[in-house]
Amino acid sequence: MMLARMKSRVLAALLVVVAAVGTSPRLGAQADAYAPLDRILDVYVRDGLVYYAALKTERANLDRFVASLDSADSWLSNASAAEQRAFWINAYNALVLRTVINVYPIRGKAAGYPAESIAQVAGGIDKVKHRVAGQLLTLEEIEKTVIAGFGDPRMLLALGRGALGGGRLRSEPYRAAQLETQLNEAVKEFVTRLDTFRINRTTNVVEVTPLFSWREAQFVAGFSQGGEMWANRSPLERALMAMSYPHLFASEREFLALNTFTMTFGAYDWRLNDLTGGAPPR
Repeated sequence: MMLARMKSRVLAALLVVVAAVGTSPRLGAQADAYAPLDRILDVYVRDGLVYYAALKTERANLDRFVASLDSADSWLSNASAAEQRAFWINAYNALVLRTVINVYPIRGKAAGYPAESIAQVAGGIDKVKHRVAGQLLTLEEIEKTVIAGFGDPRMLLALGRGALGGGRLRSEPYRAAQLETQLNEAVKEFVTRLDTFRINRTTNVVEVTPLFSWREAQFVAGFSQGGEMWANRSPLERALMAMSYPHLFASEREFLALNTFTMTFGAYDWRLNDLTGGAPPR
């Protein structure tokens, strides 16, 4: 009888060990999968700018979070659309942070870009592969194939991109429960920034970031409704008017409603969104 009880206890203990091994921590399986990223963004990001020097010296938490991204494939397959969209935005933004600190301080020599730009990181955008949700993807592939595939161009404006001309990096992660509010705030922030959407009544010109032309198909498809007031315009112009109109001041809406303006594309600001040593001049 005693021997039978001992065998039973040993078997039970072995089952506990096996269960523990089979349930190693995975992104999405935790109560708050983005808590580590939340702490990183809260400490190192201010007004869309990043303390890259400090983040590099204390990078262990970011490295662990990025490593956890590869284990999310099984969780994502059962996640809601909002959870999936939040995941890919957060994954992209975290990977951009790591891409920068891997070579920070950046001192590149490629013509056409600032010396400290993320564009100076060899292959950082379009060559270096990252393990995310069971896939090997570059930052460009995440944006052009995965994120664009959701059909929500607001997500493109939520990407920090490591550049002043990109979306404003939030000091918090994107979460499914707040995603609609967060994405609408990303749109409003983009169309009320002078470097991405500038209305000049004196010259009768609306100057917008070239990012919209780079991802024209996504913006045209995503904002196909609401541009009837500008029916004589190009599909992209109609889409951008429909996107921006609800977020502008009354005087700006009145100006756009006249439909006499010329829309042009400005220059993209490739300077690093670095707060180390102070905010860069705008």
